[in-house]
Order: sequence, then structure tokens, then C-alpha cells
Amino acid sequence: MNFWDFVHDRWSRLLSESLLHVSAVVQCTVLAAVIGVGVGIAVYRSPIGSAVATALTSAILTIPSFALLGLLIPILGLGAPPTVAALVLYGLLPIVRNTIVGLAGVDGAITDAARGIGMNRVGVLTRVELRLAWPAILAGMRVSTQMLMGIAAIAAYARGPGLGVEIFAGLVRAGSANATNQAIAGTVGIVLLALVLDGIFVLIGRYTTSRGIRGQ
Repeated sequence: MNFWDFVHDRWSRLLSESLLHVSAVVQCTVLAAVIGVGVGIAVYRSPIGSAVATALTSAILTIPSFALLGLLIPILGLGAPPTVAALVLYGLLPIVRNTIVGLAGVDGAITDAARGIGMNRVGVLTRVELRLAWPAILAGMRVSTQMLMGIAAIAAYARGPGLGVEIFAGLVRAGSANATNQAIAGTVGIVLLALVLDGIFVLIGRYTTSRGIRGQ
């Protein structure tokens, strides 16, 4: 069976796995963003705090995916829990780092002017600093999403959802009928989904960032 016939015959299954893959990555990116932006807000005014937060989230990326999943399985079991935990942990670094850089890069004169017209600390943060830092934060989320698209495939090792199931099954059955087609279908599917999500981030940036900020 050639590749296109294989895809046609397994289309419904591939579509279901693609939706599960995207869903897992998007939800984990959102969770990582909530945590990462929170951490960035908490430490961006402190050089030591910023360095510690960046170092800790960087250290997570040095742990091989298989090793991290292997450590999480005895604690969380198989399936979605270890997958979500691993993806959120891996997605933190770009978001934490970009949040710190974005917030720290806001011109002090702008925040002083905001305070001068009566804004309190929370108002300056939410209405001025976070808005100006938003392009950097969104760029961090974009990088995390692309990174997690590939890492999510490895979650099949922990019986996680997504197209990694096809890749692993194809590799395990290497040499048998359609094993190569199965692995290629999963891989190509992940690449295409990554491109689609990247395009969506471009549109989100265009419609959520003011022209003045984009023009800087």
C-alpha cells in the first residue's frame, strides 16, 4: 500500500489523533503561560529572582523527555497526567524568559507617566507593562508551542494522546507492512499541525497588538 492509500484508509483515526495532539499541546501551552507569566511578573524586578527562575526552567529542558516521563509515570501513572505535567514543565522556559525580558524592557518613563496620572501598581502592570510586553510574551508562547508539538509525540511512551502513537507503532513494527507509512504519517501530521498553529499565532499577534507597538 502506498502512503496516500494508507492515509486514506486510516483518515478517521489520524484525524482523531491529530485533534488530540493539538488539544494537548494548546492546553499545556496555556497552562505553561499562566504559570510562566505569573513567575515572570513575580521576579522581573529582581535580577537574582530572574536569574534563578530562568536557570530553573532551563534546567528542566536538560532532562531528556524519556527520562522525565519515566520519573513521572510512577507518581502520576500512565496516560494524560504525566503527558500534561511534562509538556507544561518543558513549555515554561520560553514564556518565563520572554515575560521577564518584555516587562524589564518597558521604558521607565512610561510607567512613571502612568503613576503620574493616578494609576496604582496593579493598574500600571495590567494596563501598561503587560500590554507593552505582550508581543514578547506571545513570542515565548509561540516558541513553546512549536517545541511541545514535537515533545508531545514522545508522550506516546507514557500512553499519552496524539500522533506519537502512530510514530511509535510504526517504529516498533519496523520492517512489517505499512510500518514506514505509519511512522511517516504521524511525523508529517505533526509538522503540518505545527505550521498551522504557527500561522494562528501570527494572526493572534496581528489582531491583539496595537499598531503603535508593532511599529516599534
